[in-house]
Amino acid sequence: MIISEVEKEKEYHYILSYTRSPQEKKIYAPRLAYSMHLAYSEDGSNYRALNHNSGVLFAKATENENGTLNAKSLHNPYIFILQDGTYGVVAVRTEAEGQHDTESKGAVLFFHSSDLLHYREIGLIDLKGGVHVHDVMCEYNELTHSNVIRWRDEHGCFFQNTMQNLFRLTSASTPTRTEAFVLTSASPDIEGIIPRNVLRVPRQVAQRAVHRLTPPANIAIQVPDRIIATSTEDLKALKAIAKYSDGTTSLKKVDWNGDMVTWEEEGTYLVTGTVVQEHYAFPIAANRADPCITKWKSKYYFVATNDEDHNQTLYIRESDTIAGLVEARETLILDTSTYDDIKGLLWAPELHIIADELYLFHAATSGDFLNEECHVMKLRTGGNPTHAADWSRPQRVLRNDGTYLCEAGKVISLDMTVFKWNDEYYASWSERQFVPVDRGAWLYIAKLDSKEPWRLSSEPVLLSKPDYGWANNHTYVDEGPFALIRNGKLFLTFASAAVDATYCVGLLTLNTNGDLLNPEQWTKWNYPLLTSRSVTGEFGPGHNSYVLDDEGITWNVYHARPGLDAPRACGIRRVHFDIDGYPVLDLTEDRDLKREFVNVSVEVVVKHD
Repeated sequence: MIISEVEKEKEYHYILSYTRSPQEKKIYAPRLAYSMHLAYSEDGSNYRALNHNSGVLFAKATENENGTLNAKSLHNPYIFILQDGTYGVVAVRTEAEGQHDTESKGAVLFFHSSDLLHYREIGLIDLKGGVHVHDVMCEYNELTHSNVIRWRDEHGCFFQNTMQNLFRLTSASTPTRTEAFVLTSASPDIEGIIPRNVLRVPRQVAQRAVHRLTPPANIAIQVPDRIIATSTEDLKALKAIAKYSDGTTSLKKVDWNGDMVTWEEEGTYLVTGTVVQEHYAFPIAANRADPCITKWKSKYYFVATNDEDHNQTLYIRESDTIAGLVEARETLILDTSTYDDIKGLLWAPELHIIADELYLFHAATSGDFLNEECHVMKLRTGGNPTHAADWSRPQRVLRNDGTYLCEAGKVISLDMTVFKWNDEYYASWSERQFVPVDRGAWLYIAKLDSKEPWRLSSEPVLLSKPDYGWANNHTYVDEGPFALIRNGKLFLTFASAAVDATYCVGLLTLNTNGDLLNPEQWTKWNYPLLTSRSVTGEFGPGHNSYVLDDEGITWNVYHARPGLDAPRACGIRRVHFDIDGYPVLDLTEDRDLKREFVNVSVEVVVKHD
């Protein structure tokens, strides 16, 4: 069979790399705009932005001897194919706001990717020029079996180097003068776009990037044409399969009209039904942040930071269903007047079940902000979570040697979460050293003593620093970790940046059979899962948690702002899982279920043995 050139061309699609022009700092600051973005086209002419027109590749910060970070950005990224068919990116590294980066003078930043989704920063390639690089491109030369790097310096002169192996960062040849280079590019109508180069890639690679970097949309609802049933319970158990544009599916409960069937009589009946979708208008709780919903003894409980009184109280809601929590009555379980050492800033409460007992983790201070530390309260056995008197006095978290987790007044701790993995309990939290220097907020993990959950049973291990532009925008913060476990995969989401409209959700994933206390066994995504550009009208989404309902559906409970400068408020949205099993946090209700598909029918054959 002879394949025509036209048919061959259909096997390839097109990826455009670009950066963006910064906008107002609360909307799209330089640390966000100066990152590599991607757009997709089937024909090389009509492009659409991926990932909500947000960056997918950011430069890492560098670190000083005292632990503080120097934020970095990137300009003029160029994406290309390596000899083995994987992908490389070269870019000019800059200071955070786009100025010349002294540390990378005479060098360009090199990244590697196997799929245009996950990127590893290899480091700075020394071009041996001794001047600031302004622009760069790279191609693999099949004839010479070498990589050719062409670049322009700050004075407008053009040079080139050759390298046999880009991963050997110091192996570039001496630069030679060359003619100006021209990029193959495109200029689609995408907000703020500063286009770079177009790369032709295999169709399956491009489409996978599209599926992973675009929220899916419901394209069909499927139910069987016929079922055999003996009772209304058989009918109620029948669920619909929602199919999505990326090839994924999700089970949906159906409200079947069982009254159409005479169950005592054998026969065939046409039964109609309505696909069920819980509706949660944003926000579900105003002036609340850092929300957590937990199921305990057949009931659901909601707790959150109370912004309404400047974080002086913690309230709890109780309901038989998650939906019922929206209108449920709040009852006070902790305030700043009950205990002498709990004086304010009651932050980020989380309910966790440990060895069949219920605990409340939260942060509090004995005085000012610099004394903010993680605390734990225990519900007495048989107690009622809505009764303040059934909760123990807050206990400050201890290290495994019995000393306090942090030295109050110098290092604060907050946002402690707990999860169980392979029959062991783990705690993850955020610490921020302020004295002698402010190093920003970092994420830690340790094993937890299940008999005394206010005590760690291993030394803390550093998991993540706010080293990407989306995590150090306006301030250096990684906080609010929470575990999501599904099908043997462990995901740890966390919140980053300032608690404003640029707040966002990042992701750490544990490698298969990895050791949780080995940082090398975790993979950190280069770009955030959820930002202000993910869902219209929700600004600064972050500090989220997850809960599984009675139907087996995972829900994301988060806070965001209903306006650019509006107070924080809580929302709930279903968590979808993409083609690779990773969580999708931006699947809105209209994309989750199209209204035209909600009405379904099935032929029910009633048989009795």
